Amino acid sequence: MSMKKRHRVIICSLTVLLMACAQTPTEMHYFPQGNASAEGRVWPALPDVPRYSFVGQLVGEQNFGAAEQSQPDAMTKVFRWVVGLGAGAEREPRVLLRPQTGMVDSQGRILVTDVGRGAIFVFDAKAGKLFIWNRADGGDTFASPIGIAAGANGEILVADADLQRVVRLGPGGEPLGSIGNGQLQRPTGLARDPAGKHIYVADTRQHNIVVFNDVGTLIRKFGQQGTRPGDFNAPTYLSFTHNKLYITDTLNSRVQVFSTDGQALNTFGKRGLYVGNLTRPKGVTVDADGNVYIVESYYDHLLIFNPTGEFLLAIGGTGASVGNFYLPAGTWSDDQGRIYVADMYNGRVMIFQYLGG
Repeated sequence: MSMKKRHRVIICSLTVLLMACAQTPTEMHYFPQGNASAEGRVWPALPDVPRYSFVGQLVGEQNFGAAEQSQPDAMTKVFRWVVGLGAGAEREPRVLLRPQTGMVDSQGRILVTDVGRGAIFVFDAKAGKLFIWNRADGGDTFASPIGIAAGANGEILVADADLQRVVRLGPGGEPLGSIGNGQLQRPTGLARDPAGKHIYVADTRQHNIVVFNDVGTLIRKFGQQGTRPGDFNAPTYLSFTHNKLYITDTLNSRVQVFSTDGQALNTFGKRGLYVGNLTRPKGVTVDADGNVYIVESYYDHLLIFNPTGEFLLAIGGTGASVGNFYLPAGTWSDDQGRIYVADMYNGRVMIFQYLGG
């Protein structure tokens, strides 16, 4: 056998081996290297009765098994050497850069928007894989994806602030079109009322909320720039739960609650310098008991209020340790009582378990 043929046989054999390795099942876990010791952390700390426990964090491919690790295994290194790929050809690790917010879909997948990557990270525990979607509609790629929400018929809706529209994706991330073309200036927050079949979009630049139906027809707008109840100053994140719309009115340092028809009902938080006050609120979500979670991004806290607006607890403080944040952005919850926080400048999503009470 000639040297050339032998070289081809080696490459083909290695390719088959690599394909077999790629099909090896992997598992998603919440403790990338160096964080397993954080298990057992609770808030408030003992001897008080714990209300929240630390579940773990999501950072990217490190949350998966060996086949998903950012560092190539020995077989991959041999293959690269055989085909002439040097160290300079190593791919960039698939990790979060500047996560904004997220959601948990009906399949149990955790989807996270990332403006640093211009993509949606999909953490699929059942498949044991990390997927990254960067295709928007019309041949564009995502530029500044922020809000994300479950749409009708298994669709996923993504508000892209720079593309100035809400992109519709299929369950596999395939582009299906968009909503709000020519009607939105800087869409950020996104929420959907599954019963009323209305999509709510926070337009930060227009200081209002824009409402569409599921096919993208403009239904109405409400709000204007101001400080009175029902007014906004740069609204950002949204959450729809218990038939109410929660809107982070960021530059007014408050979260306002509205009915489905746009009537102001309540306000959470107030401007101040003490823990529990708001300076630059961002993400907002609500758990099954009606407790309201607000990200206070300026002071790096997750603030927790009861349904009537009484401040209960703060988790956080500036830093990179477990339970600390660095300019956090969005927050969301799931039906297991888990609370997720997009810890933007730490490039991760922190996960906490609500223990009840």
